Amino acid sequence: MIKSRVIFGLLFVLTLFAGRQTLAGSDDDLTELREAVEVLKQGQRHLQRELEEIKALLRGRQPVMEVQPIEFRIGGYPSKGKESAKLILVEFTDYQCQFCGRHFQQTWPEIERDYVNTGQVRYVVRDFPIESIHKEAFGAAEAAHCAGEQGQYWQMHDRLFTSQNALAPNDLAVHAGALGLDVPSFRRCLDSNRYTMKIRQDLVEGEKAGVRGTPSFFLGMANPDGSSVKVVRMITGAQPYAVFKGAIDSLLSAENPASPRGRAR
Repeated sequence: MIKSRVIFGLLFVLTLFAGRQTLAGSDDDLTELREAVEVLKQGQRHLQRELEEIKALLRGRQPVMEVQPIEFRIGGYPSKGKESAKLILVEFTDYQCQFCGRHFQQTWPEIERDYVNTGQVRYVVRDFPIESIHKEAFGAAEAAHCAGEQGQYWQMHDRLFTSQNALAPNDLAVHAGALGLDVPSFRRCLDSNRYTMKIRQDLVEGEKAGVRGTPSFFLGMANPDGSSVKVVRMITGAQPYAVFKGAIDSLLSAENPASPRGRAR
């Protein structure tokens, strides 16, 4: 795209100066033309170098990274799976993020089926609304927690991800009604901003842990009391199921070397 614009600009300048040369035919015009062409060539070379650097960075980026052990509190946060599960998967998410929506639609069902529902992994949600580009994400995060007060956090969570084009305040009330919530009570919860500080704290902790975009995931083993997790791996972006499977299986194998996953093949 960028390269085609540069080429178009070059052709435009050539056409312009060719017309001027036909009319005037002066040496000054030819000199101007040569200088303009050289400037465009330099710009194209610069852009080409930048594109190559970007490609190299993308090729070298790993979806799963080892990180220095970080502790996250998980007690009191929305979670799915057995509380006794030793392996914890923490997601920092944004309801307006299309990549988060893709993960929810395409990858999460397989993780839930194979690991969460089987009691091997406990899945914990932390909020990371990127307000600079997603103006309605923060309110959506509050809506999920307000629905949680009426026992329907996960129902609202799922509905928000399947309705990413309808997250305005009025839409949130419509979602609450569709779920059978007490809508006036739900509205009062939203108006109270009672979850604002909780979500802000998630943002702070996520940034400290290295979250730069959503979705971002952390994998680690639960501490004995089950209220916190020591994470050792980070998964960035809406990665395919195979990436999560590899990361989860390797940690489960390390924890249970005698299990089928841990045996050499």
